[in-house]
Amino acid sequence: MGRGIAQMAAQAGSQVLLFDTQPDAVQQAIAAVGQQWDKLAAKGRLEPAQLAAYKSRLQGAASLAELKDCQLVVEAIVERLDIKRSLFAELEGILAADAVLVSNTSSLSVTAIAAQLKHPERVAGFHFFNPVPLMKVVEVVRGLKTRPDVLERLTQFTREFGHTPVQAQDTPGFIVNHAGRAYGTEALRIVGESVTDFATIDRILRDQVGFKLGPFELMDLTALDVSHPVMESIYQQYYQEPRYRPSVITAQRLAGGVLGRKTQAGFYNYTDGQAQVPPEPPTPVVGEMPPVWVSTRATRRSELFQLLKSLGATIETGQSPSPQALTLVAPLGFDITTVAVVERLDPARTVGIDLLIDDAATRRRVLATNPATRADMRDAAHALFARDGKPVSVIRDSGGFVSQRVVAAIVNIASDMCQQGVCSPADLETAVTLGLGYPLGPLAMGNRYGPTNVLEVLFNMQTVYGDPRYRPSPWLRRRGAIGLSLLQEES
Repeated sequence: MGRGIAQMAAQAGSQVLLFDTQPDAVQQAIAAVGQQWDKLAAKGRLEPAQLAAYKSRLQGAASLAELKDCQLVVEAIVERLDIKRSLFAELEGILAADAVLVSNTSSLSVTAIAAQLKHPERVAGFHFFNPVPLMKVVEVVRGLKTRPDVLERLTQFTREFGHTPVQAQDTPGFIVNHAGRAYGTEALRIVGESVTDFATIDRILRDQVGFKLGPFELMDLTALDVSHPVMESIYQQYYQEPRYRPSVITAQRLAGGVLGRKTQAGFYNYTDGQAQVPPEPPTPVVGEMPPVWVSTRATRRSELFQLLKSLGATIETGQSPSPQALTLVAPLGFDITTVAVVERLDPARTVGIDLLIDDAATRRRVLATNPATRADMRDAAHALFARDGKPVSVIRDSGGFVSQRVVAAIVNIASDMCQQGVCSPADLETAVTLGLGYPLGPLAMGNRYGPTNVLEVLFNMQTVYGDPRYRPSPWLRRRGAIGLSLLQEES
């Protein structure tokens, strides 16, 4: 991280001094950054004069005392509060009174780092993402006593890098690591309930919602020795808030050294760096397709009828299904068992379909059975919805489908961040799209799929599970109640 920050600062025109307690590390860093610039020059992306100027701005420092004339010092050391405090106390005795001290911490409180200093008002968080030259967002974090002008200077300096600054209050996880909690933790809960497997969840969230990587692919990439401690840290810093509860699945895998790509074994096994992904179950062959009856309470009912017509289904339109009919339900947040009981449907012939997202906007359909669903009805539904070649995943019964649960959790946590005033809605959207690579910011996601739909998923899941982790944020509830866009800020 330090190398990347030094590289970008030198490219922005700053004179940069690198210090490390291990002198060899400094020289290795300078050499590595120089090689990056040499590669750019070889590709014609840097003029010889630029290359020379960049290299002249990057130098090593033999001691902290050599930093005495620096206007800005960026700390990018080990994530331990005691060590960071010790370093900042030493720097305070070396630097000029108007110099700014910042920490690249991703998980520690900026306020706590600065608390024992004589001048905590000149300390802020300056959180970059790895690799620094490619990840174009920087979190500028205000500690409890940070002066506004310090934040303004850091914001401008970020723009000189060619990066995008977002401002955050000093809260656990800041913006990106806080907003990113829902994606992995909810997916882990789904696996923990034996709803389906890792690969199916990854396929569903890529193909239905548009994520570049599924949550288990992502955790394998970042490695569990990084991601699980962050889960635990944010959970503990928020005093065991249920929304951030970690998973025993990742705790066990971390203890066993099954970390991801770097150990060649994680949620997937790896051969020559390639994940060994289990094949999708084949589409069943069904001799005679039963007629289909659609629940009067189905989400997107008219669209579902059009889809069934396009797939060549025989559709029943009576008030109740015939004894031979495949019964389709499309709930938001409720499990298929509950829907069958409440609507007085035969659970043996009842299958659910996820229609939170418009079918035309997805590359996969997801069906859910209940414990009583007959195998022939499950296979008939699978074969029917695969007729046009679109992949179909069949999962077990749970409160809410995979996409419903994960999207609702993402939108709810983001709404709660707005409620807390962690950052502005606009900075939240920017930070998540640039820092996490989501297809949409979490609030835009809520807008696209409907605040009232997201609220219905959360309310119904709260009913199914009786778990406070699905408690809707007041910020989201207000907007869902009166139909405001989630992006609209408080007046």
